[in-house]
Amino acid sequence: MTKKRVLLLSEGFGAGHTQAAYALSSSLRKLSPDVNTKVMELGSFLNPRVAPLIITAYKKTITSQPRLIGMMYRHQYKKSLNRFTMLALHRIFYTHTQNILNQLRPDIIVCTHPIPSAVISRLKRLGVNIPLCTVITDYDAHGTWISSEVDRFLVSTPEVRNKLLNRDVPSTKIQVTGIPVHPNFWERPSKEMIREKFHLNNLPTVLVMSGGWGIINDEVINDYLVQWSNHIQIIFCLGNNEKSLQKMESNPQFNHPNIHLFGFVREIDQLMEISDVLVTKPGGMTCSEGLSKGIPMLFHLPIPGQEEENCQYFTAQGLGETISSVAVMESWIHKLIHEYPEISKRRQENLETIAKYYPMQSAQSIIEMLALNKVPS
Repeated sequence: MTKKRVLLLSEGFGAGHTQAAYALSSSLRKLSPDVNTKVMELGSFLNPRVAPLIITAYKKTITSQPRLIGMMYRHQYKKSLNRFTMLALHRIFYTHTQNILNQLRPDIIVCTHPIPSAVISRLKRLGVNIPLCTVITDYDAHGTWISSEVDRFLVSTPEVRNKLLNRDVPSTKIQVTGIPVHPNFWERPSKEMIREKFHLNNLPTVLVMSGGWGIINDEVINDYLVQWSNHIQIIFCLGNNEKSLQKMESNPQFNHPNIHLFGFVREIDQLMEISDVLVTKPGGMTCSEGLSKGIPMLFHLPIPGQEEENCQYFTAQGLGETISSVAVMESWIHKLIHEYPEISKRRQENLETIAKYYPMQSAQSIIEMLALNKVPS
């Protein structure tokens, strides 16, 4: 029996989109031995010289002019990519996309970023006959995700589904599956084993995540947290930001047995498992990973646009709180030290709430598309 081929396309504008693609890849292979998967950041693959420059410029804009990102997000909120933009993207970056499809001959294409979704949509308008599944990796539905050529949208919540319905996406094309996270996040390994593996202490623990790019490094928050290092354990994950990691390693205030500094960590699911509070930017993927672990989240400086929407959703659900001042941190530190049973109870309640979600829903939906003869033989 010939295995079905699933091509998962993303872009490097933030680590979460590609993480979602790899999470789906792992889940698909776990569900079915008859599926082959390939994950590709399309722009970086096709134009390895130009794409990193654009991504670096985007990263600098996020850190230096976040309001500009918010203005662009709101201005284009109800708009798909226009024809001129689509044509420019296709000619500059994706001229050879058709060649990739001819070589790989996928049975289905899954996009976890709006740009490759838009490009494949354009190719479908030009005659490509391959089912397209688009996974919206935030808790909002920006117009750039939406195209009539998408055969199925996988979305995070009923609220996002309603937003698509209000933009005339047929209900038959939308499934609420949650944002896919790696299957490891749904496991509950031994905390003692994890602490031994990472040389951690059995103390109330705060995990501070800077995201895959490592763009959070708020000295006010960091300095406040380390004041409590005699009473709590603090884990800093700085992603790929080697400069910040080296700076903190050389700073004596972070040289404490209850303070642990890490760069990029693949086993972030294990660090979430033994932590009691997560301090993070509200990226769609990180929020979804935190949700799967039931960990209370404190959101730090959301980027205007999708991160603000993510933040609003999780705070409205009682699953997180915005760090509007140091007083918020003070309140949670007090709970960790003096009301730890309440923290544990809240986490257990969160886990019971998410128990209704089937962690493989996104992958199962894709397998159903393969099975329903929607895929060319």
